[in-house]
Amino acid sequence: MTNFSNFQPKKVLFIATRQIGDVLVTTPLISKARELWPNAQFDFLGYKGKLDMLKGNPDITEIIETSDRPGFAEYLLLFNRLFQRYDLAFVTQPSDRAYLYGLIAAFRRVGVLGGHPQGKDNKTEKQNAWKKFICMHTVNVDYFAQHVITEKLRLLESFYKNPSELFSKPIHVTPPIGEPLTPAITNQLKQPYVVIHPGPLTAYKRWPLTHWQYLITDLIKRGFQVVLSASPAKQDLELNQDILSLLTNEIREKVLDTAGSLSIPQAGSLLRGAALYIGVDTSITHLAAACNTPTITLFGATPPTNFGPWPNGFIGKQPYQLRARSQTVGKVTILQGPGECVPCRKAGCLDRADSNSECLDLLEPAQVVEAVEMILQR
Repeated sequence: MTNFSNFQPKKVLFIATRQIGDVLVTTPLISKARELWPNAQFDFLGYKGKLDMLKGNPDITEIIETSDRPGFAEYLLLFNRLFQRYDLAFVTQPSDRAYLYGLIAAFRRVGVLGGHPQGKDNKTEKQNAWKKFICMHTVNVDYFAQHVITEKLRLLESFYKNPSELFSKPIHVTPPIGEPLTPAITNQLKQPYVVIHPGPLTAYKRWPLTHWQYLITDLIKRGFQVVLSASPAKQDLELNQDILSLLTNEIREKVLDTAGSLSIPQAGSLLRGAALYIGVDTSITHLAAACNTPTITLFGATPPTNFGPWPNGFIGKQPYQLRARSQTVGKVTILQGPGECVPCRKAGCLDRADSNSECLDLLEPAQVVEAVEMILQR
C-alpha cells in the first residue's frame, strides 16, 4: 500500500448513495478525516431523503442531494456542479454509479470494492478492475468478518504513517442534532419510557407480531411507557397497527404510537430521553446506539460482525462475535436466534425480500425480556 501521509487536500467529497443507515455509518470516517485535515472543506453527496442523519454535522460544509434514479437533465446539472471541484473523493459504496460520481468530482479517489458474500469470482474481479485503476487506495468488503465502520475507516489507511493509529482511540458515530418533539407527543410522554421500532426495510428482518405483543405487555407491567416508532412507509404503519390490535385495551392505552410523525432528528431527541431502545436490524437502531441509549437489537440473517450497531467509544476494529445468542458491548446488546446457519446473510430462509427468517421466528420474547432485566440491573 502506497503511503500518502503528506497529502493535504483542500476540498473533500464523501459519497454514500444508499440508505439512511449507510449515511450514518460514514460519520466516524468523516470525524477521523477531520483530525487529519482540520482545515479542509468536507462536502457530502447522497440521495434525496436519505441525508437527515447528517443534520447539524459540524464537519460537513455542504450536502449535495441527487435522485436515486436521475434523468438526463439532472445528471447534466450534477456533472456541472461536481466536475473536478474536489481534491479527493471517498467512495463509500461499491456501486458503479458512486464510482462514476467520484471520477467526475475529484482528481483523486479512494473507495470500497464489493464482491460476492462467499468470496470473489472472476466476474467480480473484472468489475472491480477499473475501480482499482482509478483509485489511490481501495478496501474490500468482507460481509462476515469486517465491520462496516472499520471498512469505511480503512479508506484512510494510506493517509496515515502508521495505519494502526486509526483504531487506537475511541471511535464514535455522530448522530444528527435533535429537533424538538411536537406538543402532541411531549404532552403524552411519561418517564420512564422504552422506544420500540419493529419495522425493518425488508420482511426477512421482521420479528413475529405475537412476540412484540408479549414484550410490550411485559414492559408495561414493569412500569414503562412504550413508545412505538416507525417510518412513514405504508408497510411500517400497518405493522404498528397490527401489533396494537393484539394488545388488550388496558395495555394499549399505555402505548404511544408515533409512527410516521417523526423526522430523523426528532427520532434522535426521542431516543436521547429513553430508558431503553429495542428494535430490529434497521437504521433507527444504529441511531439509538449513536445517541448512547441502551440498545437491544434483534439480528437474524445479517452478521453483527458486519453491521451491528457500533458501541459508541469502542476502541478497535471489531466489537462483535459472528454468532452468539446474546452479546453486550458498551450499551449495545445483540440477540440472535438459534441455528447453525445463523447468520447466513441471505434474504431470509427463501433468499428473497418477502421471506421470513426462522432464526428470528425462534428468537423467543423471553430472551429479550432477560436482556431487558440485565440492562435494568446495570
